[in-house]
Amino acid sequence: MVKAIVVYESKYGNTKLVAETIVEGMNQVPGTKAMLVELNDADLNKMGDFDAILVGSPNHMGRATRSIAKFIDRLGKLNLEKKRGAVFDTYLGGDFEKAAKKMEKQLREKAPGLTLVVPGLSIRVGGMKGPVADGELPKCKEFGVKIATLMKEKEA
Repeated sequence: MVKAIVVYESKYGNTKLVAETIVEGMNQVPGTKAMLVELNDADLNKMGDFDAILVGSPNHMGRATRSIAKFIDRLGKLNLEKKRGAVFDTYLGGDFEKAAKKMEKQLREKAPGLTLVVPGLSIRVGGMKGPVADGELPKCKEFGVKIATLMKEKEA
């Protein structure tokens, strides 16, 4: 059984919806158990119990929120050898992939034992408070399915 955790922060619910949809996609893959945890409820000491750690943030001025950045820094203090990871963001306007790329870079620097299995996902929202733009949610489910499928292949 592949165990995954999706840790996210969301101000208006858009990033939460994206995270929920990613978890839904992951749980469609037999032998995968993905769970969703809001950042404030994430127990850093339990991260080692998971095979995959996904981190999601709204794009805040071209980067992840300060709280998510601190969480990634703290992940670096753990032994994450042989663990897999991925990141995602929600963005408005021209900030496509900016926060996701910065989170990937930060994970590579701070938590080098965590191997990123896919490029980050960037999901467009229609305004500051949303909603998630039309046609974006299926990408989230596909992202989850892809990660879970890759994890199952590595497990085999």
